[in-house]
Amino acid sequence: MTGCKELSRMPTINGTMMQYFHWYIPTGGTLWEEVRDRAAELAEKGVTALWLPPAYKGSSGGYDVGYSAYDLFDLGEFEQKGAIATKYGTREQYLSAIKTAQNAGLQIYADVVFNHKNGGDETEDIPAIPVAWDNRNHAIGPPRTIKIYSQFNFPGRGDKYSTMKWSWKNFDAVNHNAFDWNDRNIYRLHEKTFQTDVDPRHGNYDFLMACDLDMSQKEVRDELKAWGKWYLETTGVNGFRLDAIKHISYLFFIGWLDEMRQDRQQNLFAVGEYWVDDIESLHWYIRNTSGRMSLFDVPLHYNFHRASRMGGYYDMRKILDGTLMQQQPALAVTFVENHDSQPLQALESVVEPWFKPLAYALILLRQEGYPCIFYADYYGAHYHDKGYEIWMDSHRWLIDKFLYARQHHAYGPQYDYFDHWDIIGWTRLGNEEHPKAMAALMSNAAGGSKWMETGKPNATFYDITEHIEKPVQTNAYGWGEFRCNGGSVSVWLEQ
Repeated sequence: MTGCKELSRMPTINGTMMQYFHWYIPTGGTLWEEVRDRAAELAEKGVTALWLPPAYKGSSGGYDVGYSAYDLFDLGEFEQKGAIATKYGTREQYLSAIKTAQNAGLQIYADVVFNHKNGGDETEDIPAIPVAWDNRNHAIGPPRTIKIYSQFNFPGRGDKYSTMKWSWKNFDAVNHNAFDWNDRNIYRLHEKTFQTDVDPRHGNYDFLMACDLDMSQKEVRDELKAWGKWYLETTGVNGFRLDAIKHISYLFFIGWLDEMRQDRQQNLFAVGEYWVDDIESLHWYIRNTSGRMSLFDVPLHYNFHRASRMGGYYDMRKILDGTLMQQQPALAVTFVENHDSQPLQALESVVEPWFKPLAYALILLRQEGYPCIFYADYYGAHYHDKGYEIWMDSHRWLIDKFLYARQHHAYGPQYDYFDHWDIIGWTRLGNEEHPKAMAALMSNAAGGSKWMETGKPNATFYDITEHIEKPVQTNAYGWGEFRCNGGSVSVWLEQ
């Protein structure tokens, strides 16, 4: 990590982020009001930061989740794409929600979509070369003229906040051809090249979707920097969640984050979404960006996914293997589920409901990583899509118990007992400010007990989950025999 200008650090001791949305949040523009109304309660429970969804106008106006970005400067202020408000509300409601949440003690992280734009206002006829989906370096036909929606004129906003109008020159590739809507090719635009400082899969993973931004263009980079400064000044957010970073030049993010932090003169938090179940790819990105941003611990999520599907056949001793939580904990944002992995979404990799309490105990009650709670895991969710009806269980009761333990007991030295196939545990011994100890034990099979050291001789521990009624008494050496039920977790707090 030598040469690092400024590390991305957890903002607060034992901080906990919440992803305050899921893919199927109802439309109607009420989410910002919900944030405002629930901020104080969440802060009291122990949440310290909220990751909010993209707040700007998407290509389908008031229905867009936000990742089909149209106008980054329209926070629900202009009549564009058939609506003034976004899916989540108006600009005024958004700014009010941020202020209220910050006054309650919460930090706010804004979701940033820089990879692409969608929903262009007018078409252009442009020469382009079709390339293979599985090898974008390989042309699969001669150059041809295609019709693309690459002119972004923002008729509702005009020149307010920015005078830049986007055209094909600002993009390097598209995946549509309005001459033939059955044409599903990726097209590299005339005389354009893909960036090479991106994920190397498919030969080159610069292109993901829609109109792909050409980060080699100074005009594009300058506009995104100007937008970032405007956004910080307008909203006062405390950090950023950066979308789809494996498809975007990492050199761009080095310059962009440095400028945002210099302009703000504080260590803005940043976490990037590099979605790949491969720890070496995450290490590669952290090295190349010199630790300027944290990364979501995608390999940990997939460990949870596999463990939840395999039940007692999964070796729980390996639950942290190959993860950022294990190997680069200072830059790991740990999570159980998110809007992309939830049922019916593109990266669906569900963590089964029975295992989620175990997974949340692992991310909330250990010393490694910066945990992120998922809205749908906390409040539950019910939705229909693709002919299916989905119910996601609320785990709020247990998560609140874990948050209490995190606030009051998850401090000091950590002793691990990852020494059995289906029963693992750990203890936290406390520190001077938070002296009371904690022990956590979980099983993905029949349950049982384990002797663990707490550093507290002749002390009484109770199971805050209420799964086991009988308290545990430690011996004169501070060791106690702690228990958990099958397919369950128990969290023992010193009385």
